[in-house]
Amino acid sequence: MKITLYNTQGRALEPFEPLDPQNVKVYACGPTVYNYAHLGNLRTYIFEDILIRALEYAGYPVTHVMNVTDVGHLTGDGDDGDDKLVKAAVERGMSPWDIARFYTDAFFSDTEKLNIKRPTIVCKATDHVQDMIELIQTLEDRGFTYVAGGNVYFDVSKFSRYGDMALLDRTELKAGARIEVDGNKRNPQDFVLWFTNSKFGKQAMLWDSPWGEGYPGWHIECSAMSRKYLGDQFDVHCGGVDHIAVHHTNEIAQTEAATGKDPWVKYWLHAEFLLTKDFKMSKSAGNFLTVGKLEELGYEPVDYRFFCLGAHYRTQLTFTEQAMDAARSGRRSLFEKIRQLPPPDPEMDRFSLGSEALQYLNRFEDHVAEDLNMPRALAELWGLLKDQSIDSREKGFVALAMDRIFGLGLADLWNGSEQQIGEADQERILKLIDERNEARKQKDFSRADQIRDQLKSEEIELVDTPQGTTWKILERNL
Repeated sequence: MKITLYNTQGRALEPFEPLDPQNVKVYACGPTVYNYAHLGNLRTYIFEDILIRALEYAGYPVTHVMNVTDVGHLTGDGDDGDDKLVKAAVERGMSPWDIARFYTDAFFSDTEKLNIKRPTIVCKATDHVQDMIELIQTLEDRGFTYVAGGNVYFDVSKFSRYGDMALLDRTELKAGARIEVDGNKRNPQDFVLWFTNSKFGKQAMLWDSPWGEGYPGWHIECSAMSRKYLGDQFDVHCGGVDHIAVHHTNEIAQTEAATGKDPWVKYWLHAEFLLTKDFKMSKSAGNFLTVGKLEELGYEPVDYRFFCLGAHYRTQLTFTEQAMDAARSGRRSLFEKIRQLPPPDPEMDRFSLGSEALQYLNRFEDHVAEDLNMPRALAELWGLLKDQSIDSREKGFVALAMDRIFGLGLADLWNGSEQQIGEADQERILKLIDERNEARKQKDFSRADQIRDQLKSEEIELVDTPQGTTWKILERNL
């Protein structure tokens, strides 16, 4: 499968040609762990998961590195505001370290529920401060920094390619296109590599450095950690579109200035915003939704993954209750169609497929290869399941092959004997499951237990899984 990806660096589709086909290197900007990840964040991580799955499906071994920002990210990307972790710690009466640990665990709990594969390497900023200091020293030795007001700054005027990926106009940069909030800066776009006490005073998260006790800026973290684990050049860097103008632009400047490598990263991929009504989802605006909130509203986390599959990662996606209801209904319908198929045949492979089934698989792979076009890929799965001319065993094999990329957990759905239940009874069971979910949401646990016991008396067992509540026929002791 020959993959084509949209490279933000050149604003064009490009064939994917890795630096080393035996070790494709991918870096993704991870969470800033001062609060729960919102659904907009998680849309980006679902996209990155699909990318990794697609690369592995195409036969590439992948090293996937993701950072955890547990220090140094201010409330404003332009080096203004407070440290997000310190701010959260003060508000909650906890230490920054405890805040970081709690929300790191919460993040990975959420991603597990969404069937997002854990990266090969997860690296915390607080474990790599020395790597950041060494990178800053390299930049200092090469003449790209200056010290002002006790802080170390990167001088963008010394880097001629600054802003190229973001399509920033250098004349506007020199004129001060945005408000300069830090009087120590020589240029408005200069950014802090290392903060000292001179700016923020005494805090809990401080380290010794050649420039004084303090802590690193946000942008230097990703450069230092990606370089440590992936080297001076690698294949793919991912993130959300909100990272293009500042964070990723600054990463490119400081890393290429330090290494002399141009380009540092071969392919830049960015996921679009998730919108709620007429605005993007934002923690600071107070309008963000979480996986936990979805569950309170009666949805399963996999419903949200299915919802995200319905739009291309480079298009904005609007979250509404009606859209989520449709996604939940579609996902459940898909799961029931899969359950009605016979269990997978371990002896089957793509070479044993009939021509019609193979055509569905080939078209699916073509859509995936075309910049991860999940809506069209998903349409091939629906077409396959509705096609009466294809053997049911072949349908199951192809559906499982497709799910290696969709990540919906279809392999977990075969319980062996649901097929003995008629469609009317299946619909009744699903309605009872919905009623039980609503009862649990309303904390009416008595009613929830009553529904569970009722179905158990009919030899139907409910199984609560990370993918949602499923059911199976109880085995009889004969």
